[in-house]
Amino acid sequence: MHSEVLIVAVAGRRPRIECRGGLAARATLPDTVHLVSAAATPLGGDTVSVRVVVAAGARLRLCSVAATVALPGPVTRRSHADYTFEVAGCLDVDLEPTVVAADARHESAVLAAVDEAGELRLRERVQIGRTGEGQGFWSGALRVDVKGQPLLRHRLELGAGSPGDDILAAPRACVSELRYPGDAQSPADAGSTVLELAGGGVLTTWQGARLRPL
Repeated sequence: MHSEVLIVAVAGRRPRIECRGGLAARATLPDTVHLVSAAATPLGGDTVSVRVVVAAGARLRLCSVAATVALPGPVTRRSHADYTFEVAGCLDVDLEPTVVAADARHESAVLAAVDEAGELRLRERVQIGRTGEGQGFWSGALRVDVKGQPLLRHRLELGAGSPGDDILAAPRACVSELRYPGDAQSPADAGSTVLELAGGGVLTTWQGARLRPL
């Protein structure tokens, strides 16, 4: 199954939303949209495409009502999600965690283009396995451009088969947060690694065995 979501935020209006497939979106406040699963997705073989456009002067907070659970399908274990953010205003993306269950393999790609006056906060949380599970695999790519110039190219793999996999002590959870603009004084979880970017902004990452409550 292929699912698509388009959200367009313009100052002074409620967000325009278009959806099809197993993922829906609902405006819960004038400047807040929640993603809602309308069907069990992503299963192996599923693809998800989310595009968010925030016009100059507009603000949008993108959330989700529950965790995303990636499961293997009957034919393939692999699923894929693409997120595209076009930011001329202010965008805050804080979705509930992605849980890669059983032996599923889930790939995520985020592409963000930020204009000169744009502001972006993007938090991504991933957990490999439900209780007693640890065989899933997740790959996340993050590409961010500001004013048409590269700001960040970042890739992380987690779980069984990843470069850092270790049956004894490899992490099975991660939190990644990008803030632009931002600096090293931006709020960060304890034990996180904070990287100030040459083009402005800050990337904060954390890894561990299990996600901690916010």
